[in-house]
Amino acid sequence: MGRRERRERRSKGQEEVREEPQPQEDHRDRQEERQEGQQEGSEGQREESCRELEEKVKECEDKLLRVHADFENAKKRLEKEKIQAIEYALEKFAQDLLPALDSLDMALAAVSKDNLNAEEAVEELKKGIQLTIEQFIRAFNKNGIEVIEIEEGGEFNPHLHEAILQVDDAEKRAGEIVQVFQKGYKYKERILRPAKVSVAK
Repeated sequence: MGRRERRERRSKGQEEVREEPQPQEDHRDRQEERQEGQQEGSEGQREESCRELEEKVKECEDKLLRVHADFENAKKRLEKEKIQAIEYALEKFAQDLLPALDSLDMALAAVSKDNLNAEEAVEELKKGIQLTIEQFIRAFNKNGIEVIEIEEGGEFNPHLHEAILQVDDAEKRAGEIVQVFQKGYKYKERILRPAKVSVAK
C-alpha cells in the first residue's frame, strides 16, 4: 500500500472521529429535558403546597370566627345573668320574711275578735309578736344575719358596740357594759349596726 492511500485512510478516520461527539449533544438535550421536567414538577408541588396552606388558613380563620362568636355569646349570657342576679338578689331573703308578715296578720286578726276581753287580746298579741320575732330571727340566720351577742359584764368593744352613755356602777369595772339599749346585728363578717350600750366609768 502506498503512502498516499495510507494518508487518505488516516484522514477519513479522523473525520469519523470528529463526527462522534453527537451522542454527547443528545445526552445534554435529555439532561435539559429532565431538568425542565423536574422544574415543572417542583412548580406543581409548590402550587399544591400553596393550595393546602390556603385551605388550612381558611379553616383556621373559620375556627377563629366560630370561637369568637361563642365567646361573645357566652359574654352576653353571663352579663345578662349578672344583671338578673343583682336585680333579684333579695328575692330569697324576701321569701324568708313572708312567714313573719303572716304571723303579724294572724296576731292582728286574733286581737280583733269581738268575743275577747282586753286581757285575752293582750295575751294573743304577745303570742303573735313573739312568734313574729322568732320567725324574723330564723330568716335572718338563714341569710347570714346574726345578733351581736353581749355577755353579762362583757368588755366594751368599739368594733361591735356603741357607747351612748357612761354610768357609775360600783359592781362593774371601768369599761364593762352595764346595759344594752339596742341590739346590734352583723351580716357575716360585716357590722350592720353596732349594739348601743351604756358603759361603766
